[in-house]
Amino acid sequence: MFTRAAIALWAAIAVTVPGVVLGAAGLHTSPPVDAVLFGVAVVGAAFVLSWVAEAIQLDISPGLAITALALIAVLPEYAVDFVFTAEGGAAFAEHGPACLPPDAAPGTESSCGLALANMTGANRILVGVGWAAVVFIAAWRLRGSGQKGPTAITLARTDAVPLAFLALATVYSLTLPLRHSVTLVDSAVLVGIFLLYALRVARAPAGDPDLQGVSAVLGNQAKRRRRWWCVGLFAFAAAVILLVAENFAHALVETGTELGVSQFFLVQWVAPLASEAPELLVAGLYAWRLKTTDALATLVSSKVNQWTLLVGTLPIVFAISAGKLSGLPLDGPQREELLLTAAQSLFAVTLLLGLTITVRAAVVLFGMFVAQFVLVAVLPASVKGIELLVLSGVYVLAAIVIAVRKRAHLKALVVDGFRTPYRELADS
Repeated sequence: MFTRAAIALWAAIAVTVPGVVLGAAGLHTSPPVDAVLFGVAVVGAAFVLSWVAEAIQLDISPGLAITALALIAVLPEYAVDFVFTAEGGAAFAEHGPACLPPDAAPGTESSCGLALANMTGANRILVGVGWAAVVFIAAWRLRGSGQKGPTAITLARTDAVPLAFLALATVYSLTLPLRHSVTLVDSAVLVGIFLLYALRVARAPAGDPDLQGVSAVLGNQAKRRRRWWCVGLFAFAAAVILLVAENFAHALVETGTELGVSQFFLVQWVAPLASEAPELLVAGLYAWRLKTTDALATLVSSKVNQWTLLVGTLPIVFAISAGKLSGLPLDGPQREELLLTAAQSLFAVTLLLGLTITVRAAVVLFGMFVAQFVLVAVLPASVKGIELLVLSGVYVLAAIVIAVRKRAHLKALVVDGFRTPYRELADS
């Protein structure tokens, strides 16, 4: 007899098959169809990864489990971004900082630019859509049950740790748009922040996670059997991603060329939606069950991973591919994209300074995310890019105002995030 969880697991595995077969055999149909098949395979593998990440909470501390959950869930994002970055390094070695041959067709985006497009899009979707959606779902669920909707979603005091490290990484990231490349020095700083964060959360006391669905089925197995299942499913999902990630990236670029759609747009917004979908769905399910603290904490931890480890490893992958210690080059539009992403991160952190986020703040966060697309549609092409600078300025000014108003919370965040013993945080 098939349980609902078993059907979900086998369905996630089944949807990866067409993309895996195409990728393993080196076959292709048309770019749009390929993009769909490979993208669906990425989504299926990412679901499997998210279930494994939840199940391993039984074997490690809660803080480290949340970090592992967030890290494993974004592996597809890493894979796709690494493809563009590696190709950018090879193009840099051959063609110089432009990362494009002199005879490239008009409208062709360089792999260097696409690597940053994918990373910035993923980060902005995670915050602008994910964080806001958690608040909206929880508020709607409570109102639908006849209760008064919440005016705010509150995090646990232990969540000051990821938020403090995210704040640290965000302050540093504001310096990146001032340069012409993201270098190995930036890698050392950002990866170092992630390692310090991982060491900090590893000290969290053990807990008893509330697993449901596929993760609950895995968690209910005997310890030895559970670990074998987790290892096997993780290996399967990782193999799928390795087989299809490069094909998915290429299919998106070719789709843009064939359909006359901006390659940059597809890579910045469509690719992250595929790789981030399971993570956003997991957080949405937490919010649906009114486990709002877990939902938001998972997304905050994911943001730490992407804004430190993902950004920090891109120059390393680039340098290896280029065969030299050059940094990942940034042109004007790419610096603007980085600035907007860093400014949004700063604004989001200040919204959570008191470890709460209101429904009104979530509306503003989502509205500011949507505003970029509205401005692109209404502004003339002659001022293209001005919307990024305007929104960045609004984000930064709003963040400064909020930080000044919540300066007492800011001090508490720094103390709890970096100094207060974890057990004291958990006990409170």
